[in-house]
Parts: sequence; C-alpha cells; structure tokens
Amino acid sequence: MKPSAVAAGAGAGREARSIAFVGDDAALVAALQKRQPAAMAAFHDRFAGYVLRVLVRILGQDAELEDLHHEVFVRALGSIGGLEDPARLSTWMVSVAVHTAKGCLQRRYRRRWLSLWTPEALAEAPDAAYEQDWNGQAELRATYRLLDRMPAEERISFTLRYIDGMALTELAEACGVSLATIKRRLKKAESRFYALARQHPLLAQWVEAGGRCR
Repeated sequence: MKPSAVAAGAGAGREARSIAFVGDDAALVAALQKRQPAAMAAFHDRFAGYVLRVLVRILGQDAELEDLHHEVFVRALGSIGGLEDPARLSTWMVSVAVHTAKGCLQRRYRRRWLSLWTPEALAEAPDAAYEQDWNGQAELRATYRLLDRMPAEERISFTLRYIDGMALTELAEACGVSLATIKRRLKKAESRFYALARQHPLLAQWVEAGGRCR
C-alpha cells in the first residue's frame, strides 16, 4: 500500500517533513488544528498502521482499503477541532476509523439489497476480492464472506471484539454506544454469525466441533 495522500500533503517539501514534531498529545492536537506540516506528518506516522489494522479487521483484504485509509485521515483532520480532550486522541482516532468503515459497509449493504430486485442479481457472481489467496487461510476467507452478509454495526462489533480482541469498554467507546448496547449488539452478531456458519460447508465443521468466539 502506498503512503496516504495525507502524509504526502503533510510532508510537502522535504525540508518541512524533516522537521520532527516534539510535544505531547495536547500539543499535537493544537498543532493539527493549525495544520502545521510537522504535526500532520507525525500524526500520520503514529496512526497509519493502527488505522490500517482496524480497517483490515473489519473489512478483511478489501480492494478499497487504501482509499478508506486515506479517508480516515481526511475525516480526522477535518474534525480534529471537535476533539475536546487530547488525552482521548488514540480512542477518538479508532472511532473515526470505525465510522469510516461503517459508512462503507452501509453503502455496500444498500447496493446489495437493491441488487436483489434486479434480474441480473439472480445468479450471483463471485466477488473477485475474495478470490485472492490469503496465505491458504480458507476459513478466514469463508468468515469474511459471511460477514459480508451481516449489518454493518453487528459486523464491526463482531470483528473488533473477536478477531481484533478489543476490550468491551474500548469497543463501546469506539462505536459511540453504551456498554449495555455493545453487549446486546454482540449477542445479536454472534447469533447471526453462527446461524450463517452452520450453513457453510467449511465453517459448519468448526461450529459442530464446539467452536465459539471468545
């Protein structure tokens, strides 16, 4: 994946990029609000890998990852002025990534739903993005095929909790809901996923063998 355009913009000019940013999160947020090049470069360098991990956990090996990765930073820089507590910078950045992924999934879900009404969709063609070899991990490919059939909010909760291992409190904050709500959402997601998995020839074996998300 090539560097985000945000990094390119932040580092416009070798000299500007070479000036290292020095300061804590409060100083970084203040500098970002002023669009200081060194701060923008430091911001991207610090969160690029983290944001990518969150997106991959939610979406899998997706053709739109690079565009969404860029979109997260554009959204973050556009709304950084609304971050009241700089100590929450990392958590806030996860929430921006989550909401960006959610928007992508919702758009796809709507398109998929509308396609059910078109004659061309009666014979569904395989998605080329899922025909890639993920290092032979057939179960992982099958899992993300099933996740494609789940509502965005349930999919995000399920993947970040059970694939990424995010703590419940962190997950609730990233999704902008209460702990009770995230628990209810996870329960629905688990129920839906297992119902789908029992119908899949590969994952059904795992379910029957007592496989459970923890």
